[in-house]
Amino acid sequence: MTARQAVLNLMREGLVDRKRGAGTFIADAPLHRREGTLFSFTEDMRRRGMVPTSKLISATVEKGQPIELKSLKLNSGSKVVVIKRIRFADGTPLSLERVVLIPEAAAVLTADLETGSLHEALRAINLSPHIASSWITARVATSKEAKELKLPANIPLLVEKRVIDDEKGNPIEFTETAYAANRYVVDMRLGLLSTAAEPFKAAPIAPAKTPN
Repeated sequence: MTARQAVLNLMREGLVDRKRGAGTFIADAPLHRREGTLFSFTEDMRRRGMVPTSKLISATVEKGQPIELKSLKLNSGSKVVVIKRIRFADGTPLSLERVVLIPEAAAVLTADLETGSLHEALRAINLSPHIASSWITARVATSKEAKELKLPANIPLLVEKRVIDDEKGNPIEFTETAYAANRYVVDMRLGLLSTAAEPFKAAPIAPAKTPN
């Protein structure tokens, strides 16, 4: 094994980080997110004492994809607001994000989407995120994704899909966020399932099933 291969293996395990023009350093511990409380990325990073920023890839109005329209309860062929960004914390890229909003949210396209909070912009136009349902899968990063996140090829990603409703229970946002798995961890606390509990389906497609 060459020294370069050894460094790449350490990066995949989250033990070191490489910074262009600076060298290779011991990696910071991954960020942990607890379940149960809805924070936007900006709110979450600020409460940790970190500086959240974004690189805006695109912000458009376009036809939504089937899963997005179904999640937002919109008719086939409907247009939606689509915002694509790379999300950073203290200058380190943590995730790739695709946000899809209902057409009524088009005014947020004029907001500061790189240093500001999208949820604050939504509240400013009377669309208040209130409750979210999410489901998480895993996959390998493409070469483009790895480059955008400044990671070696074939690194695993945690992919969270999330539907956010307003206070009236109407869906206003569908988001897919791909996190660098060596930099971001979702903590779960689980208990035994009550026999009286109702089945919970977060995902509109292939939902998790409760045990028999």
